[in-house]
Amino acid sequence: MPLPREESKLWTPAARVCRSASLPFSFASFTAVGTTEAADSQTGERFPVLVRYEVSKALGGPREALSGDITSAFVSLGSLVIEKDRMRKSVFFICWTLLSCCWSTQAEIFTSIGQMTDLIYTEKELVQSLREYIKAEEFKLAAVKSWANKLDALTRVSTSDPEGYLAHPVNAYKLMKRLNTEWSELESLVLQNPAEEFISNMSIHRQFFPDEEDQTGAAKALMRLQDTYQLDSEAFSRGKLPGMHSNALLTVDDCFDMGKTAYNDADYYHAVLWMQQSLKQLDAGEEAEVSKADILDYLSYSVYQMGDLPRAIELTRRLVAIEPSHQRAGGNLRYYERLLFKQLNEQNQTYQPPSEEPIQLGTYSRPQDHLPEREAYEALCRGEGLQMTEARRSRLSCRYQDGKGNPRLLLKPMKEEDEWDSPHIVRYLDVLSHEEIEKIKELAKPRLARATVRDPKTGILTTANYRVSKSAWLEGEDDPVVDRVNLRIQDITGLTVDTAELLQVANYGVGGQYEPHYDFSRRPFDTNLQKDEPDAFKRLGTGNRVATFLNYMSDVEAGGATVFPDFGAAIRPRKGTAVFWYNLFKSGEGDYRTRHAACPVLVGSKWVSNKWIHERGQEFRRRCGLTEVD
Repeated sequence: MPLPREESKLWTPAARVCRSASLPFSFASFTAVGTTEAADSQTGERFPVLVRYEVSKALGGPREALSGDITSAFVSLGSLVIEKDRMRKSVFFICWTLLSCCWSTQAEIFTSIGQMTDLIYTEKELVQSLREYIKAEEFKLAAVKSWANKLDALTRVSTSDPEGYLAHPVNAYKLMKRLNTEWSELESLVLQNPAEEFISNMSIHRQFFPDEEDQTGAAKALMRLQDTYQLDSEAFSRGKLPGMHSNALLTVDDCFDMGKTAYNDADYYHAVLWMQQSLKQLDAGEEAEVSKADILDYLSYSVYQMGDLPRAIELTRRLVAIEPSHQRAGGNLRYYERLLFKQLNEQNQTYQPPSEEPIQLGTYSRPQDHLPEREAYEALCRGEGLQMTEARRSRLSCRYQDGKGNPRLLLKPMKEEDEWDSPHIVRYLDVLSHEEIEKIKELAKPRLARATVRDPKTGILTTANYRVSKSAWLEGEDDPVVDRVNLRIQDITGLTVDTAELLQVANYGVGGQYEPHYDFSRRPFDTNLQKDEPDAFKRLGTGNRVATFLNYMSDVEAGGATVFPDFGAAIRPRKGTAVFWYNLFKSGEGDYRTRHAACPVLVGSKWVSNKWIHERGQEFRRRCGLTEVD
């Protein structure tokens, strides 16, 4: 509960405080097993390392055991160096650094479906551990009950005639035995704690759990999907998505938490949507932990922030009726009423008190976004606003392409389809096999990290809300399949990949997207950017990104299209295919029409890999045209 403010000011519901980070173990006794990647300092060979950490009072300090014959290893995330002859001195530092590395790699899990799948198996293991705990508790309880039943019958007989009972020597002996031995055994049984193993298992897995950032990110992703695909809150909460219906339901408490996430971010539009849905489900009789008063508390203030004073007053009055002693609600009600009366007096209107009917749900317009092409971009993601006319379609064709007589494509030319005429965008079929895709994903998964963008002011790579995915970079030396894919891209495009960037693999998580952007650097063509924006590719010495080759490595059930807002094109992901376009004209000028976006993934998991091909080395492969826009 926030501290009371002066009556002339507005009291707001408390924003949720993120839980503070805490260690997933007690220093009194802890054992955990984890894995990391190491490299031999002599050969550079990389290999997985199993690490066991243990802290206990008996040992008086941590122990560590490494599996693998190594003399030294390093973990790049923590700049960690392990050397056998120095292990004893730095073992605690090693344990702590490795744990820190484990936590750091788990951040922003929600941005990658590929990494989130690991959580499914983690939860399965925890459920199995929970069932084993329940089974152990039930076994323990059954044993105690059996003892109680047996002793209950025995004491009824013995207490009816104590002397007669003890007159029999066997009964006397068994009484001594029970009290000396068997009751002690029962005491030991009762003192057994089956929960210890479950808690230990929980401690091991907890370091890989999602955190507050993940939960918030996933909630915001649902809201992003709601906006982009114009999904109704009620349909969303009932698992009704375009083209599918599932049992993935949102409860009253889920909707309330969604609303609180929006509220904490000062996003009152979505706060109203989800608080209203929470209230609607609660009024329909659904059980919940959250109270109606709590929902009305957040809803009334959010409605006020949306500029609807009459409804804010109505909702606050309902709240006061439920909790007359709610100090903040009482203060806010007086504040709202003064504001409303002031407005009505200025407009020469009279106040119409609200009806006593059930609370009606309000409808509000989505706030205007600063992104210029937001509406066009989202419409294309929904399949609306496409500019593919019959006249344009008639100019598109498909063909076999042999890379201008490339010997590797003569016997098996590539299937090439036109996706758009100007700028020319083509799709190639059967570029990657299923086996190649799985190998690339296998190589990328351990390296996936939140995708970054370059800050236009500082030139520093940073994360951004408009790019929600995880990516990894693969070199030809990582595996022969990467070399094969690079060579195939060179054969298909006729452009050298010697100066291209590494193969980037990206996996989009919940609501994963990349809002409209250019692949090429605009700095050489914009004098304003030359003042403010660092040259992103200068240090590479390979020129600008002349072309983009984008592999689709998965089908996507709904959403996830690549769209071009400038000319109204939408390209749907198809596993094993690839699309290709030039970002620069032959003159080297940027083609601003190629501004594109990756739509949020509504249902499914989206895997792509791309190759950004640079200018250097293409001088005789893609010669200059006669004009700037050839």
